[in-house]
Amino acid sequence: VQLVESGGGLAQPGDSLSVSCAASLITLSDYAVGWIRQAPGKEREGITCISANDGPAYYADSVKGRFFASRDNAKSAVTLQLDNLKPEDTGTYYCALAPRCSAAPGAVAALSVLDLWGQGALVAVSS
Repeated sequence: VQLVESGGGLAQPGDSLSVSCAASLITLSDYAVGWIRQAPGKEREGITCISANDGPAYYADSVKGRFFASRDNAKSAVTLQLDNLKPEDTGTYYCALAPRCSAAPGAVAALSVLDLWGQGALVAVSS
C-alpha cells in the first residue's frame, strides 16, 4: 500500500489551496482517512478525518469552516480543500489510513499519532 500526497504550494493569507491523497493497491473509499499536518518546529496536529464509504468528515477547531475533505472514489483519492488560509496553516500535510472517524472530543487530535507513509505536501502561507 502506498499513499501519495500532492498539491499544496505557496499562498497568501485568505487564498485557497488543495492537497490530495492517492492510494495504490487498496480501494481508498473503504478506509477512513486522516489528515495530519506538521508545522516547522512544532508537533504533529491531526486536523481532519473523513469516514469510509462516504461517511461524514470531522475537523479540528483550528480548521473548521475553512477546510473541507472530499473523496473522488473513481480515482481512489481524497482531497482536502484549504480555504481562507492563514499563516499558521503553514506546514507539511500528510494523509494516513485511520481506524475510524469520530466526533468524540479529541478524536481528530488523536490522528497525530498515525503512521505517516507519504512524503507530504508542503503548504506555505505568507504575505
